Amino acid sequence: MALNFDCIGVRHGPVKFSYTSKDVILYALSVGADHNALNLVYEGDFDFAALPTFAVVPITSLMFDAIDVLNADLTRLLHGEQENIIHRPLPTEGELETWWWVDAIYDKGKSALAVLKSETHDKKGLLFENIVSMFLRGAGGFGGERGPRPEDATPPADKTPDFEVTTPTLPYQSYLYRLNGDLNPLHASPEFAKMAGFERPILHGLATYGFAVRAFINAVNKGDPSRVRRVATRFSGVVYPGDTIITKGWQVHDKKWVLTAETDRGVTALSNFVIETR
Repeated sequence: MALNFDCIGVRHGPVKFSYTSKDVILYALSVGADHNALNLVYEGDFDFAALPTFAVVPITSLMFDAIDVLNADLTRLLHGEQENIIHRPLPTEGELETWWWVDAIYDKGKSALAVLKSETHDKKGLLFENIVSMFLRGAGGFGGERGPRPEDATPPADKTPDFEVTTPTLPYQSYLYRLNGDLNPLHASPEFAKMAGFERPILHGLATYGFAVRAFINAVNKGDPSRVRRVATRFSGVVYPGDTIITKGWQVHDKKWVLTAETDRGVTALSNFVIETR
């Protein structure tokens, strides 16, 4: 299946997305929030707020649109990297418009790396940006550029973590997370998962992302999600529903942290992981 290089730089949109407090709560529950975080799961709480990583939900359908535009094979695709830039704390309800485009396609040898960028606005202006890197297995070797060097987010070798949070996931966590709109059968169908090379359905990388950022918010921001300005990570390993996620963080500057997330099976799930605060 040949990739469509003509799609690079072509802007699409606006794509409209409306949401309410119910969507905000469902997302929070799907990344492990519970009665101990009323500000995330109860709309009547005085400090009720949306997690910053809710910003991935309005672009979920766009990722599947991008796969079609790229002429990519869904069974050969892996979500490689994710970055969010949060310009303002997310409202707990609203009407959004998103513009998106394929920014680049890089040659990684056996695989290609497609970079999808989007900008999402509400009535006040630019609210957040998403930068999604998708590995397209078997689509490389076309002689293109390899792409820029990644941001160095290696934890300090001579320093113990400033925090460590251990969070279990549910055996059915992927079935809960997919209610946010990511209906990729990789996370639900045993047959599809085996066809894609996995022993059983895997947890969405973005679910692990939400778990880890929520762990940071609890450990560093005292449960306040409004201070997160930027998050970027690489999806390095597979998390299965029922795994325990261990998130560690090191403060490297006043408003910058590097993190890792691994499973109780010893798999590094998230690396090159950076969070910046306001």
